[in-house]
Amino acid sequence: MIHSVPELPYGHDALAPAISAETIEFHYGKHFQTYVDNLNKMVEGSPYEDMEIEEIVMKAGGAVFNNAAQAWNHDFYFRTLTPVPVQMPELLEEKLTKAFGSVADFKSEFIKAAATIFGSGWAWLCEDKEESLVIVKTQNADNPLTQGLKPLLTVDVWEHAYYIDYRNRRAAYLEAIWNLIDWEKVAGRLV
Repeated sequence: MIHSVPELPYGHDALAPAISAETIEFHYGKHFQTYVDNLNKMVEGSPYEDMEIEEIVMKAGGAVFNNAAQAWNHDFYFRTLTPVPVQMPELLEEKLTKAFGSVADFKSEFIKAAATIFGSGWAWLCEDKEESLVIVKTQNADNPLTQGLKPLLTVDVWEHAYYIDYRNRRAAYLEAIWNLIDWEKVAGRLV
């Protein structure tokens, strides 16, 4: 099976000024593409050759896992963003309030988690097996699927996600990206 980078559901400049076309060009067009290209080379002739990316993430280790997980993570991240503000559905708002006290408290905890990841990684909102919402921080290519969690939202905090636009101001990137989250998609991922 040949894996590919899906077409963006919006133009490269659609997320500006929060995320510039130049960042999309490098992040989506080069970094994401490189993970997919590397994965395709690595799985050729291997037991992973005919597997979907999610299955590879669950079964592989080492470099195959790293490239598959990064491809999966990036696809999930880019599909969660939207250039048109989307109001948070009531069901999601209720679940966030139950888990974190309020939507504002959730935002504060999520941004703090993302801002304090040492080095490269991802901040996630996930649903656990009891259908409770949890914030998870992962390093490098790690993915909460491997922990038995269902991802609902992720924000990429690898430097390539924000350095062109924000340099070392990760917190400013996190505030800006908050307004690009498609809350309908996040809510649609709930069990």
